[in-house]
Amino acid sequence: MREFWKEPLSEERKEELIEAMARFVVERGLAAPAVLFLELHRPLAFVGSQAGIVFSPFLVALFGFQRVDEYTQLMSERENWDRLIERIEELEEERRIGSRTQTQTGGQS
Repeated sequence: MREFWKEPLSEERKEELIEAMARFVVERGLAAPAVLFLELHRPLAFVGSQAGIVFSPFLVALFGFQRVDEYTQLMSERENWDRLIERIEELEEERRIGSRTQTQTGGQS
């Protein structure tokens, strides 16, 4: 059986995971509910990551061991929740500015 959190995530890998998660949320128009959820559950960051490990037999079947391992490790640290919230807000603002610019120019590129 594989071990969770055997090797720590590098800072580069953390950034990649946060970017991927933030883009996933913003592309689906879920920025506001995601930020609300993350803000409300921030005190439970470590407990939530441990729940991911508890439910890993089910999660691994759906998402794969490496993905479950990386995301539970990433979300165990409260500062990564803050970084994710900030990145979601940045991407959402970029999306708003982009759509506002398109509206003002009549959708022409």
